[in-house]
Amino acid sequence: MDSRIPRISVGLPVYNGEAYLPAALTSLLKQDYGDFELIVSDNASTDGTEAICRDFAAKDPRIRYSRNETNIGAARNYNRVFELSRSQLFKWASHDDECHPSLLRRCVEVFDTAPPSTALVYSRAEIIDENGAVKMISPDSLGCPSSSPVKRLAKVVYRSWYAHPLWGVIRSEALRGTRLMGCLEADHVLLAELSLQGQLVEIPEILYKLRRHSRSAMVINRSARELLAWHDPSRARDRIVLPHWEGVYLEYLRGIRHTSLPSFTKLLCYGTIPTVCYWRRFLKWSGPLRARMGLSRMARRQAKEGVSQPHHA
Repeated sequence: MDSRIPRISVGLPVYNGEAYLPAALTSLLKQDYGDFELIVSDNASTDGTEAICRDFAAKDPRIRYSRNETNIGAARNYNRVFELSRSQLFKWASHDDECHPSLLRRCVEVFDTAPPSTALVYSRAEIIDENGAVKMISPDSLGCPSSSPVKRLAKVVYRSWYAHPLWGVIRSEALRGTRLMGCLEADHVLLAELSLQGQLVEIPEILYKLRRHSRSAMVINRSARELLAWHDPSRARDRIVLPHWEGVYLEYLRGIRHTSLPSFTKLLCYGTIPTVCYWRRFLKWSGPLRARMGLSRMARRQAKEGVSQPHHA
């Protein structure tokens, strides 16, 4: 193994990803910024994933491939690629997503000019389907230059829908200050924890493609128990007490407790979670009603204006 430490470590955890893995690996190896290592952790796949990985690794020395003897769960496998990393900057890569060739370079350029407290740099993203067709632009816009952890946390919790910013480039030191990937809406929870570590910077260009397809883990594992077992097989029999989102909010609070922030700042962050989360849920629930009320008011205003306007021959 090359003893020189690269600028970026890219970690790609994968389980039975043969359908999209070649395209994902190719998009990473075609980056116009070459100073990175690519760590692939195969979680005991039963399809053609191993053969694909070994073939790519034989052709490119930047790839470090390892295979777990048994399935250790998605959360541990995601955390494993970070634990195997060596660089100051780290990026998770998904086996079914694709990166623009300039993604790594653009993120490094931002880190080179950003404050040392910057925790994450990411680009805007497209949501694509099984065939790569663009369905929409991700609405997630979490960039926040504020020095206030409370403001950054509020923005992440309120504006995170697809959580694609987590697949940007992260300062490894900031990531070590979190609990890493968990088992309940892990991407959203980890983004919230990163916001407590430092600033999040958004590159306005679309440099990432986030794939949503019928074979994704979120679709296959529909129940809360199935998802928990997918993240961590050892917790398959855990008792699930709280409703899903209340459990997520509890994870947000645990993430705040884990930080080394001052006590008063932590208190403000604790208060931010229920305030922002339940306000967001209220807005979502009341959206159709508010839309109908708005249309009704518009119709009455138009009718009133129509009556008052003179008719021209």
